[in-house]
Amino acid sequence: MRVVTTAQPLDVQPTPLALLLLGREADPKSERGVECPGDLPAPSDPDLVERARAAKAKLGDKVFVLGHHYQRDEVIEFADVTGDSFKLARDAAARPDAEYIVFCGVHFMAESADILTGDDQQVILPDLAAGCSMADMATAEQVAECWDVLTEAGVAEQVVPVSYMNSSADIKAFTGKHGGTICTSSNAKRALDWAFEQGEKVLFLPDQHLGRNTAVRDMGLSLDDCVVYNPHKPNGGLTAEELRAAKMILWRGHCSVHGRFSLESVNDVRARIPGVNVLVHPECKHEVVAAADYVGSTEYIIKALEAAPRGSKWAIGTELNLVRRLANRFAAEDKEIVFLDKTVCFCSTMNRIDLPHLVWALESLAAGKVVNRIQVDRETESFAKLALERMLALP
Repeated sequence: MRVVTTAQPLDVQPTPLALLLLGREADPKSERGVECPGDLPAPSDPDLVERARAAKAKLGDKVFVLGHHYQRDEVIEFADVTGDSFKLARDAAARPDAEYIVFCGVHFMAESADILTGDDQQVILPDLAAGCSMADMATAEQVAECWDVLTEAGVAEQVVPVSYMNSSADIKAFTGKHGGTICTSSNAKRALDWAFEQGEKVLFLPDQHLGRNTAVRDMGLSLDDCVVYNPHKPNGGLTAEELRAAKMILWRGHCSVHGRFSLESVNDVRARIPGVNVLVHPECKHEVVAAADYVGSTEYIIKALEAAPRGSKWAIGTELNLVRRLANRFAAEDKEIVFLDKTVCFCSTMNRIDLPHLVWALESLAAGKVVNRIQVDRETESFAKLALERMLALP
């Protein structure tokens, strides 16, 4: 269970217009978690920049601001550190003197930071609506029902759960309670190697694509070794025989941004840009990963572009804010970096953390008022931390 504590609002409120959701146009093929507006709205009012600077300066070492790679530039400007979700949670844990951790990311990331930080530290999410559609695709009730199905099929004792970092605290706690571990997109193979040493099968939550790509591309399993458990169908849409035969039981979840990239996207960019290198995140569909030149985590993508030769051409399959930031960063080195899909899409839930919300959170803290605190209950935290510690102990 997740508990959110929200203090009383300040006397000075951001205008409703300033807190509107992103997007001026709609994409009928889009789903929850994705906005395809073409471009982000114009940069925020310069007054907000000064207010953010003033509030952050007033707080001093009491506040530590974390910025996920997928955040807008106007938010990244005020981050003390940037990184992926797990790196940021560990960075927060490494700053025990910071009274407030302001996490510019999404809900499950703030939960992870609360799990790994001290009891005297308070984790703040500037907008409570900044969730994650992938994490929302697996609820505690659904996963408990899945375990019952596995038990009835006679395979639960052979199954080790492995949950992606992009999951709720409840799912991490389930994983810890049932002898499993957490993984990131960087160490998924190590986590699966460990899991198969513990049991014969893996229940991989909640991103089916990362699980499938790691098992098939990196571990040599076949697509026939994988089945997809659909929580919206009786018994997950699977027979007991299918569950007994499977090695990888993949949860029917996915990233709404990475799931948009298609084989057509890859073929199109190769036709438009001769000699282009296609580099995608392992949350993409299997056929996209199979057609790409390089596959890796967010940190891998950044390092690959840092090491790329001058004049090279790259099509990147990950969130647009990061792709644009990298394109601007490496333009001086004559590296051509484009978004893999012709349809320009942002993670709309990540983009809910904008400068108006950040200013409101910082000014509230500077005034001594804690808002939007993310607090994981003790029992959930205990089992979730157990699963995270198993990951940290991986060779």
